[in-house]
Amino acid sequence: MVNFTVDEIRGLMDKKKNIRNMSVIAHVDHGKSTLTDSLVCKAGIIAQQKAGEMRFTDTRKDEQERCITIKSTAISLYYELPAKDFSFIKQEREPDISHFLINLIDSPGHVDFSSEVTAALRVTDGALVVVDCVSGVCVQTETVLRQAIAERIKPILFMNKMDRALLELQLQQEDLFQTFQRIVENVNVIIATYGDDSGPMGELQVDPTKGTVGFGAGLHGWAFTLKEFAEMYASKFKIEVDKLMKRLWGDNFFSASEKKWSKTGGEGYVRGFCQFVLDPIFKVFRAIMDCKKDEYLALLDKLNIKLQGDDRDKLEEGGKPLLKLVMKQWLPAGDVLLTMIAIHLPSPVVAQKYRAELLYEGPQDDEAFMGIKNCDSNAPLMMYISKMVPTSDKGRFYAFGRVFSGVVQTGQKARIMGPNYVPGKKEDLYVKSIQRTILMMGRYTEPIEDVPCGNICGLVGVDQYLVKTGTITTFENAHNLRVMKFSVSPVVRVAVEPKNPADLPKLVEGLKRLAKSDPMVQCIIEESGEHIVAGAGELHLEICLKDLEEDHACIPIKVSDPVVSYRETVSEES
Repeated sequence: MVNFTVDEIRGLMDKKKNIRNMSVIAHVDHGKSTLTDSLVCKAGIIAQQKAGEMRFTDTRKDEQERCITIKSTAISLYYELPAKDFSFIKQEREPDISHFLINLIDSPGHVDFSSEVTAALRVTDGALVVVDCVSGVCVQTETVLRQAIAERIKPILFMNKMDRALLELQLQQEDLFQTFQRIVENVNVIIATYGDDSGPMGELQVDPTKGTVGFGAGLHGWAFTLKEFAEMYASKFKIEVDKLMKRLWGDNFFSASEKKWSKTGGEGYVRGFCQFVLDPIFKVFRAIMDCKKDEYLALLDKLNIKLQGDDRDKLEEGGKPLLKLVMKQWLPAGDVLLTMIAIHLPSPVVAQKYRAELLYEGPQDDEAFMGIKNCDSNAPLMMYISKMVPTSDKGRFYAFGRVFSGVVQTGQKARIMGPNYVPGKKEDLYVKSIQRTILMMGRYTEPIEDVPCGNICGLVGVDQYLVKTGTITTFENAHNLRVMKFSVSPVVRVAVEPKNPADLPKLVEGLKRLAKSDPMVQCIIEESGEHIVAGAGELHLEICLKDLEEDHACIPIKVSDPVVSYRETVSEES
């Protein structure tokens, strides 16, 4: 079933140029978890039929019930890039190795949980920005993009929910092209506002002709970039793929009768994107949805799509189930997206060169900084813990984070430095051994001997010494890795007290655990002796209090009405 083993992943961890750390970010309900499913299914972790409906990365029960993502979840995928795509990779890669290790983090979209997004962005180098092509670029799209660019993370764009544009809105080809073009422009405007192309990261703008924009439908499990279509047509037109990709977007028109391209449309000229990319898709959709059997059988024959035994019955009926099968086979989403990630997102070797100065607080020439900058596994260990993940064991947490330099091993002694640590002083510093290192795989964890730099992993036995975030190192004079900046702050407060006064110690213990499990929440004891929980919004608080009652304190609690804290300041002198 699963087409890789932990040993294979461990072997790939040393091949740093073939690692991609990426997170999936987007507005609420634009389809991040659904899209992640088609990637997870490509790696053989879940069955093909279930992909899209399962939302594998929504691991908690309340996430499945509410159909929203609350905590960000990490998964490691093992992917073999087809040999024909090697020429598209512009950065260095390991010679003779076609396998890539893709560490994927699915993050929530709600503004209440944007602290989870920040924590996910800190440990990754690239971001897949998902935009719903029906509703376009939204508020939260801009927020998460801004956070990503501030952390120096390279974005690529994916337009989701194309099936809705075709079936519900019944858009014409030209309208659909205009919609896509508008979204790409909007995203580029946001990128240009917060980042500059002349900076250390090089060009950030997304561009369909370079293959950094994907289109498709996560629920149905199909997707494409212009590269896929250019490869289909390259032999027919006898043009190279990258030249043809430029023709398939923007104002390039083709006349079938005269067999000529032109920049300005005229009589009989049709836009390249509509004619060669959208037209085949529209044809398949129309033939199958209108149940015209002879039409779609001819089309399937042309696209040489063969349906296996069980799926034969659907051939008779036509309609949506058949459409899903056909599109999945013709343009499989997993392959397209993983190829796009492997080609366009930076490896840790490339990314840490320009991220090191933003990550490290100390001098820019000591061993720790050089280790981070060169992603050197022989340098001293530097690891950033971005959040705590609760385990099945009550009250214990895995420390989840990324190794930036050196190697983290089971049983190794390390300095655990909290956010208030100052070099040379003793406060907020523990020297303890790390009990175990583990690999995070969605709902499961796999034990692993050691993890070299450029990878994401979890640690066991560190949770007693850190509150939420911190730095783990073996270098005596190391400074901290910089603390994350959150884009929201906890403003909504409630007072909590146990229904039965005898349970007070349990509540205090529960509040401590709650403070650990969420990067954002604050638990304060007022002077009056009240216990106050502060969160980023109503939804955030509701989830935190539910966790407190059921998991952390395990006692019934009374909750006051929420109050929004306000602050006063002097605006001008009188």
